[in-house]
Amino acid sequence: MDKLRQLFDQHIAFTAPEPIGIEVSYAKGIYLYGPNGKKWIDFISGICVMNLGHGVPEVIDAIREQAERYLHTMVYGESIMAPQVLYAKALSQALGEGFEKVYFLNGGTEANEASLKAAKRFTGRKKIVACINSYHGSTHGSLSVSGNPKMKENYGPLLPEVYHIPYNDRIALEEIDQDTACIILEAIQGAGGGILADDGYLKAVRQRCDETGALMILDEIQTGFGRTGSMFAHQAYGVKPDILTLAKALGAGLPLGAWITRKEIANAITHNPILGHINTFGGGPLSAAAGLAAFKKLESGNLLEGVSNLENILIEQLQHPSITELRGKGLLYAVLFEDYEKSEQVRKTALDKGLLTIGFLNIKNGLRISPPLNITVEELRTSIEILKASM
Repeated sequence: MDKLRQLFDQHIAFTAPEPIGIEVSYAKGIYLYGPNGKKWIDFISGICVMNLGHGVPEVIDAIREQAERYLHTMVYGESIMAPQVLYAKALSQALGEGFEKVYFLNGGTEANEASLKAAKRFTGRKKIVACINSYHGSTHGSLSVSGNPKMKENYGPLLPEVYHIPYNDRIALEEIDQDTACIILEAIQGAGGGILADDGYLKAVRQRCDETGALMILDEIQTGFGRTGSMFAHQAYGVKPDILTLAKALGAGLPLGAWITRKEIANAITHNPILGHINTFGGGPLSAAAGLAAFKKLESGNLLEGVSNLENILIEQLQHPSITELRGKGLLYAVLFEDYEKSEQVRKTALDKGLLTIGFLNIKNGLRISPPLNITVEELRTSIEILKASM
């Protein structure tokens, strides 16, 4: 065992008994490179973070330029920092009416935490509705609304008055009533293994919220920034949430999260008491500069148009007797197997062959497919062949 591996085992707190544990010396494009010349195709984009791949020149230049200016001035919301302001403007313009205000944080679970607080404060209500099989983060509030009991059984008590309903069940939407502050849900259940919203389901959620005065919080932490073929997944469904939460690709590899909403909801947390939600590093200028550079590149290019073609290739070519189901949208897919043992065998074999993938939190028999959006057709075909050879 080399020295760095020993130090990793000795000093880094693990999140699981057996981390993947590959050592990365540098990364470029869709590849991660180890110190001994080994390379892996990053078939998960750091879990939907590196949507443009690694080593994007525009992002690196933006980071370098901002690092020479300043790294931190004041806690979030108190000083005017150009990268933060300009990124907020770009996001609001891309999302349209009803998304005038952006609140930046450090990551996805913080974005969901803050949005839950904002919904309670704005509506004056306490009840929260969420979905079974969802995942919204691992801090106490976000874990409370996540829909996997196994993940939270040893961490209670969590938030009270949280009610979970089946995803895609329209009758169950009656749980949203005049006492409900909000429903929080995903456009696609990522940790649940690529479960899509049925046709009309998100519109039914929107209608029920309008009827009861509850807010609709849509978690697009994984599905944002072109991952499903549109800039944001809800745009393809023809529905607007009251609050949108983002992270992952938002910072182009640096820590960044956000919740975005209309002015009156955002303003609710500014008084009685002031500083209703606050954080020190959210929307840091380095992260905002990196994210803005990546967002501009994504907006100005033709990557979104290419996602549909890549998805078609994925569906056509990823066929194998070992696969029980392939589900997802765009370049966010789950490949399902008979059981966990088969899934793990495929994952480990693929890693040995130079393809990095990973399982899902809420299901045990699936592997994640979420490569960078600019993966070439040839690179995608190679990745699929490695995955099939590993079965």
